[in-house]
Amino acid sequence: MRRMLVHWIIMALAVWLTSLIVPGIYVSGPAAALIAAVAIGLANATIGVFLKIITFPITIVTFGIFWLVINGIMLKLASAFVPGFHIRGFAAAFWGAIVLSIVNMLLKWMVLPRHRD
Repeated sequence: MRRMLVHWIIMALAVWLTSLIVPGIYVSGPAAALIAAVAIGLANATIGVFLKIITFPITIVTFGIFWLVINGIMLKLASAFVPGFHIRGFAAAFWGAIVLSIVNMLLKWMVLPRHRD
């Protein structure tokens, strides 16, 4: 449970940092970032998985780049449901999805302990 809470806070921080880096993404405060983190996770875990499965042939042809488009769509979809989290246009969602993935990965690398095998 604690690990899930840490992942949620890290994702919310990544959403907030992404809004500072990518023009066109706005987060009104910490509450909006926390709710946006949940909405993004739910969108990716439900509709995102379905879209990635049905668009797999396109993804193979584009060497995986089409998944970035799907991630942008999921980010834009999440912004439609979260008050205080707005994305202006698909270009901001596309670049925001890329930056969000990188920032989230870096924050998890810095904060979470590594498992020793």
